Amino acid sequence: MDSITAAQTNLRSTYRNGATGVLVSGIVWLTAAGVIYYFSTKQGIWALLVGGALIHPISTLINKMMGLKATTNQDNPLTGLAMEGTIWMLMTIPIAYGLSLLRPEWFFQGMLLIIGGRYLTFRTLYGNNLFWLLGGLLGLSAYGLFTSNMPSLVTTLTGGFIEVCFGLILFYDSPSGKQGRW
Repeated sequence: MDSITAAQTNLRSTYRNGATGVLVSGIVWLTAAGVIYYFSTKQGIWALLVGGALIHPISTLINKMMGLKATTNQDNPLTGLAMEGTIWMLMTIPIAYGLSLLRPEWFFQGMLLIIGGRYLTFRTLYGNNLFWLLGGLLGLSAYGLFTSNMPSLVTTLTGGFIEVCFGLILFYDSPSGKQGRW
């Protein structure tokens, strides 16, 4: 890879502009909402944690089914940033879990904030400004839901709705892996 632009193009074409992962993540949030509605907030926490661990493998499988190549180029310098962002996110999940010990709904609001922050780095990874908007919207939503004392169901539905909408926008924004409109 001889440029950041080439590295971003490689990531966009491998991961369908990041759309598949965002869409699967949104579905995980909506699944957690269903678990909260039918069972309990505590089980919803576990649904989000387990489902969250499956986002990348499920997204990769879907991408393969769409005919996309399975891995990025080995010399792509941005794969390190992607891994660092993932490690940072994993290191912060215990904070959200700790919040849940005080008030269970705070787990989901904390996770929205954590995931929103992670999406900000996707702007650099994919070269798409929509990720700044997605990350900012998730972060602002987390703050608004927290200060409004919203229940877990509202938070998970909000996160799921935002991610599914952005996943669809990203999917149609750059279907061929080229630079999108944003």
